[in-house]
Amino acid sequence: MVHRRSSSEILKKRARPTEGINARLILKYSLLVAAFFILLGILTSVIVYFYLSKDLQKISSLTDYHPSIITEVYSDDNRKIAEFYHERRVVVPLSDMPAMLIEAFIASEDARFYKHQGVDFFSIVRAFIKNLQAGEIVQGGSTITQQVTKSFFLTPERSYSRKIKEAILAYRIDKAFSKQEILYLYLNQIYLGHAAYGVEAASENYFGKSAKELNLAECAILA
Repeated sequence: MVHRRSSSEILKKRARPTEGINARLILKYSLLVAAFFILLGILTSVIVYFYLSKDLQKISSLTDYHPSIITEVYSDDNRKIAEFYHERRVVVPLSDMPAMLIEAFIASEDARFYKHQGVDFFSIVRAFIKNLQAGEIVQGGSTITQQVTKSFFLTPERSYSRKIKEAILAYRIDKAFSKQEILYLYLNQIYLGHAAYGVEAASENYFGKSAKELNLAECAILA
C-alpha cells in the first residue's frame, strides 16, 4: 500500500532547514553587533583616556613630599609661646604610627586597600547600589589612593571628567608607589577637623598626645 504524504507534511519538512538557517543568521548577526559595540566601547575608552590624560599633573612630585608644617616659637626657658601655620600638620613616618591606627583607617575608608590597583570597581558598584536604595548619597566609592589623588592634584569639582582623571591618577600612583608609601602620604595629608591635618596633629588636638601613644578606642575614634 502506497502512503501518500499530504502537502502540509511536505511543507513542514521543507521549512525545517530554512528555520535552522534563520536561527544561525540571527546568532551570527547578534554576535557581530555585540562585537561591534564592545570594540566601540574599547575605542571610546582609549580616546577618553588619552584626551583626559594629556593635561594631568606628574605624580613624580609626590616623591618630594614637603607640606607646610607648624612653626613653633619658644621662650628662653624652652616654653612654647606661639605657633604659626597655614595648615596645622606634623609629619611623622609610618613607623611612628601604631599599627591599629593604620588598620582602623583602612577598615573605615578602604577595606580592600591591599587588593585593588588604586581604583576599586567592586566598592564603586556597592556604593552605587546602597545610594540607590537610600535615595541619597550615603556611601562613597573612593579608595585611599583616590583620596590622595584628590588631596594633591584635583579640585573639589563634581563632574564625570574629574572622576575619570581621579581614577587615572590613582592607578598611576598605585603602580609607582608602594602601599606603605601611599599610606604615609594619606595619613599625613588627610584633614581631620579643627584645623588638624594628618593623624599626628589630630591626635594632639583631640587627645593631647602623640599618635604613637593612642590606644585602640582612640584610634577607632580618629579613623
